Amino acid sequence: MQTHFTPDRLAEPGMAEAESILRTCVHCGFCTATCPTYVTLGNELDSPRGRIALIKDMFEQGRPADAQTALHLDRCLGCLACTTTCPSGVDYAHLLETARAHVEATYKRPLADRLLRAALAAILTRPAAFRLALVAARIARPFAKLLPQASPLAAMLRFSPQSLPRPQSPTPSPDAKRKVILLQGCAQSVLDPGINAATIRLLARVGVQVVTVPQEGCCGALPQHMGRTGQAKALARHNIGLWSAHLDAGAEAILTTTSGCGTSVKDWGHLFADDPLRTQAAQVARQTFDITEYLARLTFPAPQTLPPLKVAYHAACSLQHGQKVTAAPKALLKAAGFILVEPAESHLCCGSAGTYNLLQPKIAGQLGQRKAANLIRTGADVVAAGNIGCLTQIAAHSGLPVLHTAELLDWAYGGPRPTALPE
Repeated sequence: MQTHFTPDRLAEPGMAEAESILRTCVHCGFCTATCPTYVTLGNELDSPRGRIALIKDMFEQGRPADAQTALHLDRCLGCLACTTTCPSGVDYAHLLETARAHVEATYKRPLADRLLRAALAAILTRPAAFRLALVAARIARPFAKLLPQASPLAAMLRFSPQSLPRPQSPTPSPDAKRKVILLQGCAQSVLDPGINAATIRLLARVGVQVVTVPQEGCCGALPQHMGRTGQAKALARHNIGLWSAHLDAGAEAILTTTSGCGTSVKDWGHLFADDPLRTQAAQVARQTFDITEYLARLTFPAPQTLPPLKVAYHAACSLQHGQKVTAAPKALLKAAGFILVEPAESHLCCGSAGTYNLLQPKIAGQLGQRKAANLIRTGADVVAAGNIGCLTQIAAHSGLPVLHTAELLDWAYGGPRPTALPE
């Protein structure tokens, strides 16, 4: 793609990289076939190709974002299916990140939207605040029917759980030969602490000690998706110092059980490229792995005999498109004795995408129903996925039991039957 950036524009932070990415795009349109919003809405401006054109115009002219640009960038899920499809290797993820930061800095949203985004950035990054918000939502949930069904507030109330599970404290391995750090996660630690508990049990059986860092905070993924790069870097900076100390003390990896967090942490080398902390950030990024990536390196004993269970594997976008981890989860489930089935359109997003199902509930609902229909058609007994947002979204739309891959593997190798799985 031909670009027309002035030297002054290219000297501004992020513009040289943005121009380089824009010049990579050849406008072939392959991305439109796998873009969830284009497939759903049929609007060229709601495709990667259309959004790239909007970003190019905004950056070349050096103008503030307008309502139209903000609308179509907000509608992007950030699922990165386009990057998997793109034959030219367009780095859409970093282009979108720069564009959203520009929108956040230059566009004044309507007051209600500003308040909602500020609340999400404040609450979802703090587990204690999130827990209180869910308690309040549970009380207010009966009134959700009085609100417009496409409103963000109604979506929040619909997605609030009926009850919150209690935190679990599994016993670590007494004879561990290896040590890893486990990112506890913000939303996941509140919505389903059983995921990390299952992970710790599973690793303990093969001699891996799991370290959790009490002072750890949010990884910054959710604020970053909303264009709040400053907040995201501040949160990341806090964790880099903590985790680096443990890595220096012998921990061999940082494991994530929420693939959205993992995709963000793995990109910290880029986020801190021009920062004095760049060396530590790059080290943390290199030593971060999705739980299934790490488990695939280990040797497990023979699994226990379980009832024949047909498992539909849902590939979270942040895992298959963001991290390019596709084979390990499926291979692990098969090796554990589960009957694996894959749904149609496995490349399409379920509509969760961080805060997307709260900020764009109508589109998210359409995608959730489409994903649920494909999963139900497999005839599966249970759905496995690797991201808490996907688990919540799919459970709400499908009515199927939905479990984290680690929970099923823990059960297969001697752990308790997952409570979400019916007898």
